[in-house]
Amino acid sequence: MATLSNFLQQVNGLLWGIPLICLLLGTGIYFTCRLKFLQFAKLPLAFKLMMEKSDDTEGDVSSFQALCTALSSTIGTGNIVGVATAIIAGGPGALFWMWVSALFGMATKYAEGLLAIVYRQKDGKGQMSGGPMYYLANGLQNKKLGKFLACLFSIFGVAVALLGIGTFTQVRSISDAAEAVLHVSPAFTSIVLIILVGFITIGGIKRIASVSEVVVPFMTIAYIVSVVIIMIANIDKIPETISLVFRSAFTPSAAFGGSVGITMRMAIRSGISRGIFSNESGLGSSPIAAAAAKTNSCVEQGLVSMVGTFIDTICVCTMTGFAIIITRSYMLNVQGSAMTTFAFTKGLPIHELGVYIVNIGLIFFAFTTIIGWNYYGEKCIQYLLGEKAILPYKIIFIVFIGIGPFMSLDFVFTLADIVNGLMAFPNLIGLVALRKVVYKETKHYFSNK
Repeated sequence: MATLSNFLQQVNGLLWGIPLICLLLGTGIYFTCRLKFLQFAKLPLAFKLMMEKSDDTEGDVSSFQALCTALSSTIGTGNIVGVATAIIAGGPGALFWMWVSALFGMATKYAEGLLAIVYRQKDGKGQMSGGPMYYLANGLQNKKLGKFLACLFSIFGVAVALLGIGTFTQVRSISDAAEAVLHVSPAFTSIVLIILVGFITIGGIKRIASVSEVVVPFMTIAYIVSVVIIMIANIDKIPETISLVFRSAFTPSAAFGGSVGITMRMAIRSGISRGIFSNESGLGSSPIAAAAAKTNSCVEQGLVSMVGTFIDTICVCTMTGFAIIITRSYMLNVQGSAMTTFAFTKGLPIHELGVYIVNIGLIFFAFTTIIGWNYYGEKCIQYLLGEKAILPYKIIFIVFIGIGPFMSLDFVFTLADIVNGLMAFPNLIGLVALRKVVYKETKHYFSNK
């Protein structure tokens, strides 16, 4: 296992090198400039559209439910464990690079959501299917290349669902949190998760969306309120915390009072890779959920989609990062959720609450990520092999849920990073190739407005 883990870390280092980071940021920067900083100018409109209902239009769920389904897959371990591991690897400055990836990633997420509606289609059950595999296959002028990239994306999408974000990382995190708070064994956690995931995912997108629209807003607000309390209790440290984030983004050793071997490149890489792991901008996952939205406007759904990146990274990840940096938890020799738990325990006026808030939040966030990614993987396998492959896929998914608690945390995060990166390549190619469609639809919409 040690040899395999070392090999995967080397592969991960190569994959998440300068080329992929430049491709992810470059795509976001291009759409930001081409669309005239739309993610900033139209963010208030996006929040307004998020709450509107369009029951008389085509689609399976409301735009808000589609957003919550997308958020259910993004707000998870990346917001609690991922931020901690990013700060360990890159120092407090990694949080700054998470912001950078998110602000440009909002433009990327807008383009993904827009294209999801433009190229979506009904499947054999009359439900909407869409996402990168459809806009790659149907949008690219070179149909053979488009079909190849669509299949490649779907293969990587299934891999992420089964081996990356969808199972091992979430289940292991839930298992650790349940053991810390509820004192239950990993085996018991495994059985409970198998039952709950099986019940919810059998109901399809409507049941997943119904669960997500209740759990995601409640837990997100509760988590943010908890960090606000920490910030109020340590209000004198906020200016220095903000300054430290910016200073250590370019000189990481500034956060540790000397040289610790963390370079600016490590801060950038850890911040951007963990930011993408958390908000999934550029990965192509959220358009699969966006395609199910009840809407006749691809632009409006694109605007709603980009709200997801704002909430996930600019709001939730920032809260975790501030809690860790304010309490100087990153200076301790602890990792993952233990670091975030310590930060909440030290920062909250009632120290005992910290353990429960972090770990219960982690359980709910990770659980919703599991059911969201189950749906994404289902749509990818459906595109590849047809509806007959959905049931075998779900069985394999549930089996992997069962073994998740017994996987190494470092191993599963490395594996998740690899399949995430592989999934991003075909999607980003599609976004760049269809950039004129994004611009044309956006210009047409706002010209009419």
